[in-house]
Amino acid sequence: MKYSKDHFLSGHVLLIDKPLEWTSFQVVNKIRWEIRHRFNLKKIKVGHAGTLDPLATGLLLICTGKMTKNINTYQAQTKEYTGTITIGHTTPSFDLETAITKSFPISHIDEQLINAAAKTFIGDIEQYPPVFSAVKKDGKRLYEFARAGEAVSVEARKVNISEFEILKIDMPSEADNASINVDFRVVCSKGTYIRSLANDFGKALDSGAYLSALRRTKIGDFTVEDAITIEAFVDALKD
Repeated sequence: MKYSKDHFLSGHVLLIDKPLEWTSFQVVNKIRWEIRHRFNLKKIKVGHAGTLDPLATGLLLICTGKMTKNINTYQAQTKEYTGTITIGHTTPSFDLETAITKSFPISHIDEQLINAAAKTFIGDIEQYPPVFSAVKKDGKRLYEFARAGEAVSVEARKVNISEFEILKIDMPSEADNASINVDFRVVCSKGTYIRSLANDFGKALDSGAYLSALRRTKIGDFTVEDAITIEAFVDALKD
């Protein structure tokens, strides 16, 4: 695609496939810098429509210019994710940002129990955001309290899970009874934390669990199959 200065100033939506370990904020800063540098702009509005955690990959909508006015509309759209939940352990962040701190029995868990547990999350559910999240309380992000070792109460919020599909179950051998890996696909409403879903899923199985991999595949009608890498975007600007 041929980009121009007016293209970005008048407003554009970029579909970026966010790489692992990048924050959404870093992606926005990179895109903004590249556009300003390419077209000698002093400033340009650039924002994203829905945060992805550093350990998640996949679809990130980047809005530029006048299209930044539509960010709230895009954020409100239904999301689809695929990933892996590891059953048998928990971490404070509900993913691999923090180390495993607790282990739980898994010998009672079979494929039938896993599939049955997934069905209990369909519909409107109450969910607590992870303490390692960007949700604000008393003017601070929750992760600021968590990283400082300060206890903080978190209020539950209602979210909707329209689909929770179990794609693959990797049961351990008898010699390796440490954990069970479950590949899944979830379609959910705005504000849903898949890390919290993983943690709650472990509780539903009378065990513990954390999110070990996550990829956002859709936002509304936008799909990651139509997204480009940051490197591809930078190369396209040079044309």
